[in-house]
Amino acid sequence: MIPHERLFFDSSAIVKYYVDESGSDYVKNLIVSINKNTIFVTRVTKVEVTAVFARQLKARRLTQSYVDNAVRVFHHHFTSKYFVVEITRDLLDRATDFATRHALRGYDAVQLAAMWEVADERISQGLSPIVLVSADVELNDAATSEGLAVENPNDFP
Repeated sequence: MIPHERLFFDSSAIVKYYVDESGSDYVKNLIVSINKNTIFVTRVTKVEVTAVFARQLKARRLTQSYVDNAVRVFHHHFTSKYFVVEITRDLLDRATDFATRHALRGYDAVQLAAMWEVADERISQGLSPIVLVSADVELNDAATSEGLAVENPNDFP
């Protein structure tokens, strides 16, 4: 584990804060350290994480009351704790390129493009690099091949 300041969470990682699974303790430590860590997410993360809750409920892995609370807390954090990267035409163009180059799923390509946008901005301002926190192996491989730093919370069970 490396020290952090700026983190970009994809949905596979951020959901671990709200649903206990492998890597949840690691994610919780990063998010609780919000005063030390700036956490970026993309706008589609709201959809993806909410969908995880709904699918967990449908599969009866979570109760309705648990999901209601998790959605409420996540939506609050989404607007108050996390820096949200908006979806733009340029970002989608870059995502299309990443989807083609790395054979990524659509939202994974959007996640990578959003992270790259934040990384570009930080580099242009001479700021410290950003780290992708993701449990998605294909996304992590694509990010690594693009020269981005990656940590998989599943490596820290």
